[in-house]
Amino acid sequence: MAGVNVADLLAQARYWGVRIVTAESCTGGMVAAALTDIPGSSDVFERGFVTYSNAAKVEMLGVRAKTLASHGAVSEPVALEMAEGALAHSAADMAVAITGIAGPGGSEFKPEGRVCFALARIGQPTFCQTVEFGAKGRAKVRKAATGHALELLAAALA
Repeated sequence: MAGVNVADLLAQARYWGVRIVTAESCTGGMVAAALTDIPGSSDVFERGFVTYSNAAKVEMLGVRAKTLASHGAVSEPVALEMAEGALAHSAADMAVAITGIAGPGGSEFKPEGRVCFALARIGQPTFCQTVEFGAKGRAKVRKAATGHALELLAAALA
């Protein structure tokens, strides 16, 4: 996925003693699937949350309804709360969160292909980023978002 060798990513996490949790919306568990495709990943991958609905984001990750109402699900504040909530609701040391508009559709203000990411790590500030992948179709946006999330994890472990 997007040039990331997932086995190497997991080896780095293992080396540093880092456990990973995912909080996914538009990717629907694709990051967790990529991590768990590698045999032996259970010593590094702690768990994954697929929080597709706003209610799931609130109930499972503790995203504040006020944040969703103020910024919308596809926003860096929501991605940040997803990542920090995933850490709080797991035994992991690092979390990656993904929320976006895979398509088809979107709006003038939140176009198809916009994906917000957050990377949270215990004891460090949470990093947030928005990437505009463009209206390349649902499958391609989801694949690109999965690859980018893996890149964020790999960079954090390098």
